[in-house]
Amino acid sequence: MSKLGINQTQKLTTTLSPQQIQFIKLLQIPTAELNTRIEEELEINPALEEGKEEEDMADSEYDDDDPLDDYDEYEDNDPLDDISIEDYLNEEELHGYKMHGDGNGQREEEREIPIPSLPTLNEGLLSQLSFLGLDDHHRAIGRQIIGSLDDDGYLRRPLEAIVNDLAFGQNLITTEEEVEEMLKKIQYFDPPGIGARDLRECLLIQLKRKDEDLETNALAIRILDSCFEEFTKKHYDKIKKRVGLDEDQLKAAIGVITKLNPKPGDISTSFARRQYIIPDFILVNNNNKLELSLNSRNAPELKINHTYAEMLDSYSKSVKKDKQTREAVSFVKQKIDAAKWFIDAIKQRQQTLLRTMNAIIEYQYEFFLDGDESKFKPMILKDIADKINMDISTISRVANSKSIQTDFGIYPLKYFFSEGIATDSGEDVSSREVKNALKELVDNEDKRKPLSDDKLEKALQQKGYKIARRTVAKYREQLGIPVARLRKEL
Repeated sequence: MSKLGINQTQKLTTTLSPQQIQFIKLLQIPTAELNTRIEEELEINPALEEGKEEEDMADSEYDDDDPLDDYDEYEDNDPLDDISIEDYLNEEELHGYKMHGDGNGQREEEREIPIPSLPTLNEGLLSQLSFLGLDDHHRAIGRQIIGSLDDDGYLRRPLEAIVNDLAFGQNLITTEEEVEEMLKKIQYFDPPGIGARDLRECLLIQLKRKDEDLETNALAIRILDSCFEEFTKKHYDKIKKRVGLDEDQLKAAIGVITKLNPKPGDISTSFARRQYIIPDFILVNNNNKLELSLNSRNAPELKINHTYAEMLDSYSKSVKKDKQTREAVSFVKQKIDAAKWFIDAIKQRQQTLLRTMNAIIEYQYEFFLDGDESKFKPMILKDIADKINMDISTISRVANSKSIQTDFGIYPLKYFFSEGIATDSGEDVSSREVKNALKELVDNEDKRKPLSDDKLEKALQQKGYKIARRTVAKYREQLGIPVARLRKEL
């Protein structure tokens, strides 16, 4: 007897073709990664090669059934218009259609800012481990501990788990006591504070390594030992009473603690890995005339391999039409079509980038003239999408991964998107302007009596911004400003 049932499933509203997926991936990668992507395509497709494209290839007889026919009118149409916003869109790319801003080579456009690559934190620690003169057994324990450290330099994995890792992974039998003994040695490595199991231990390790102002250091150690919770909550009156300190002693000890590094692995200048910053766009102010150009790395010269084109022509004119010849024709035609598609997709990428950036510049023209952030206008993804008749998801992909070099710095494109806040005059101003006003209020407040969110709300309203307390709290968190209690100073 058959049974009836209802099953609920989710299906995409639009099926993406391989070409559309290819274009999406090309569009969202930054300039720094484009060259790698092109090299990959050159390696897998022998019909594609570097060099200026020959004009006669554009109108050749091999254009029939060209996979790019759908993009012939690209200047007036977005190739992603028929794709649902949700399709192939990473979750972090779109937030309610709003985004918060949360060198000379051969050519000016190829300018980049190189920063040298230094040893990683792991490599630096392993190097220091090698100087201890350990036997194989203890060296293996040390390497296991170093490999278990988080990116910020903490050991959050239990010692018991490390004992088990060594037993099952390396057939090395040890004890928690032996692992802790090795950990204590690693905690004397640079940067200071490395290998701590929590913030309190991290700060104590650094204090115990300091040899100046021993009396103040001793007071700081007493505070962390007996009043760590009160310290984190800035309950200074309780600390003075419990430890028995006067105002000057407390201020000196707190000053020593607050200068310590809470993340020794994350921001260690000795071992941190550096990267290159390569802008996607170059904007120059030429006598108050803004001139935009793409970084030349976005405009590589690619063409169809002439040998493959001649090969296809030879096969097509061949009298012999056996199976082997037909397979050869099919293979060569497929490679040429793929190469032509890739060349055109690169060109479409350039056009999309320029159309999007030009629209952003036009919208934020006053800012781009002199870099004055007070001239930011409220702008969301939809504003630019409507302006150039493209899908919001297309604008999101461009804005999330690209940057522009201006006369006053390099900015990620998402920096220019912000919400609007109403003023008493009825005009909308950028949330970035409001954030700057908020930061100014916090910078100038009395640190002995920092302003609460309610007081910040009232102060901003006095400046003419119609803003709610919950919005003040949101902007404060986005700026990385702690609550009033944690901003309190002695």
